[in-house]
Amino acid sequence: MSGDALVRLVAGCVLRYPGDHFHDELPRLRVALAGAPAEPARLLGAFLDHAGPQTPIELCAQYTSTFDTRNRRCLYLTWWVDGDTRRRGLSLVRLKRIYRDFGLEFAGEELPDFLPVALEFAAREEAAGTELLQEHRAGLELLRLALTESGSPYARVLEAVCTTLPGPSPETRAEAKALAGNGPPQELVGAGSALEPFGPGLDMPATASYRSGPSAAPADLPWPTTPERMPA
Repeated sequence: MSGDALVRLVAGCVLRYPGDHFHDELPRLRVALAGAPAEPARLLGAFLDHAGPQTPIELCAQYTSTFDTRNRRCLYLTWWVDGDTRRRGLSLVRLKRIYRDFGLEFAGEELPDFLPVALEFAAREEAAGTELLQEHRAGLELLRLALTESGSPYARVLEAVCTTLPGPSPETRAEAKALAGNGPPQELVGAGSALEPFGPGLDMPATASYRSGPSAAPADLPWPTTPERMPA
């Protein structure tokens, strides 16, 4: 598994609701970062340093006060593309189809556009996952900027995620919004399924099934899915 994949997996773990067991996973998350590139490892390590001394109640309260739509800090990718419109439902169906094309049967209680789930997919299927994240680059960068402006330690996590994508991050909201005008790629590498046009423009432990193979995450790391073979 590449360094970028490890960054995405660790970021996906810390962007989930922390719950009561987050601190139990900190040692293994730090071990995983040893295989990541220096700069994103530093950014994620800084977040773990911040989270470590927090009590579970404090960390959960910080999480719920950070991520919402009112303050434009939403973890659901299609919200940034479609808003709360009927078109968003089609985007969610399309995401489920993409996961299925790569052997993942999505059956989570959350929505398939939840950023931690997209990050896990992007770690296990790096080429296709990079294109999927790049399609939603405008939303990712706007979220990063909003977190930075609010002084949230979660801004470092989004910065780390964005280092795994091609090209530099935009410095302003206007530059980030301009990324949406480029539209998505025509298809995900290996999936063979066309993507719908980029629309105008925002929880998810997945019970997911992955194909076995070299892209699978190391079994001793705390990745949040329960891998099973997808029915043929």
